[in-house]
Amino acid sequence: MDKTVNQKAWFLVLPVLVLVAFSAVIPLMTVVNYSFQDTFGNNVFFWAGFEWYEEVLASERIRDALGRQILFSAIILAIEVPLGILIALCMPRKGVWVSVCLVLMALPLLIPWNVVGTIWQVFARVDIGLLGRTLSELGIDYNYTQDALDAWITIIVMDVWHWTSLVALLAYAGLVSIPSAYYQAAKIDQASRWKVFRYIELPKMQGVLLIAILLRFMDSFMIYTEPFVLTGGGPGNATTFLSIDLVKTAIGQFDLGPAAAFSLIYFLVILLISWVFYTVMVNLEKKEGV
Repeated sequence: MDKTVNQKAWFLVLPVLVLVAFSAVIPLMTVVNYSFQDTFGNNVFFWAGFEWYEEVLASERIRDALGRQILFSAIILAIEVPLGILIALCMPRKGVWVSVCLVLMALPLLIPWNVVGTIWQVFARVDIGLLGRTLSELGIDYNYTQDALDAWITIIVMDVWHWTSLVALLAYAGLVSIPSAYYQAAKIDQASRWKVFRYIELPKMQGVLLIAILLRFMDSFMIYTEPFVLTGGGPGNATTFLSIDLVKTAIGQFDLGPAAAFSLIYFLVILLISWVFYTVMVNLEKKEGV
């Protein structure tokens, strides 16, 4: 006997589809349209074909920005993921201190991005900033506005301070979900602390760590507000990441065609690398489960 399928549930999804169309699909189609056209103002457009895509792909400036972006994301992941796991392992799992630790870890995540950049801009200033003035008094030649290495170190430390809490909270959620029977069995077998972490805690955290890595990669690869407020992309172009370069092209130079093509290539690069990350992590998780 054939079952009657009720399709009325689609009406509940319809408002969401309409909202997504207005907030994502329609703006995306507009960007695609601009990427194939040129304009001399007065809202008059001319067909340009793939000219802007060829210009973006051939741009040495954009390739340099891409290299800086990849390096920054790699450094961020290499620091924040192990550090977040270590903090999660040190956090208490019972008692009143659990709530205190969770609140303290969540505080940096509540600060808006532009405020984070402003805080560190003042904090690292050599003349009045606590960090910059202290380093200067210790005889360390530090100036993030003039030295490229100092600017990079400041941005990395700022991002680690701001976002390591996210990794720590996700890792902590994975740890507290482990049944106590696993730890009891490890205690009976007299397993060392390293073996408990390697064979019990780390495999159980793989799911949340996958989410943490994907979130931190996507966010670090699209970072804009914090470094722009802190250094403005300088000194020179030392901290000009892809997002900052894109904004300068779109708003500073008002080159809508190249900016549209740039943004679409930027989006595809993020999508591709995220897919590679996801595929590799899922395959590793499957191998661990075998």
